Amino acid sequence: MSKELNSDLQGWHTNTDLGVDVKTILSSDRRMKTGKGYQGTLCRDSDGVVDEFLCRDAHYTFVETLPAGDGKRNPRVFEGRYITITRGDDGSLRPNFKRMEVGSGFTVDGYAIGVMGELRRALTGLVEKKY
Repeated sequence: MSKELNSDLQGWHTNTDLGVDVKTILSSDRRMKTGKGYQGTLCRDSDGVVDEFLCRDAHYTFVETLPAGDGKRNPRVFEGRYITITRGDDGSLRPNFKRMEVGSGFTVDGYAIGVMGELRRALTGLVEKKY
């Protein structure tokens, strides 16, 4: 590493993890674009060690957060037609209902099924199976 770059990183801990798997959950793009920066959280899901044997590569999950225009503390990690989901400082997820528009063509079943579909789509990407 050059001396100039090394002095810019003083106080930082630099690491390079080779051969890792990264799952991305993005709201702005279908796939990450080369050279584009994304705001979000990165979590190490596994370290590639099972029963003291190296069996596979480490696994990470990156969740893009929507830009907060007014400095909100809990960033949105999912924005849908019926709900939004925010992530708390402690990592907890909070589903929030949007205002319900009751007008012509509104049905209770249609609304409930729409909410269910969005919850399933959002949580499938945000919550890992623990069983």
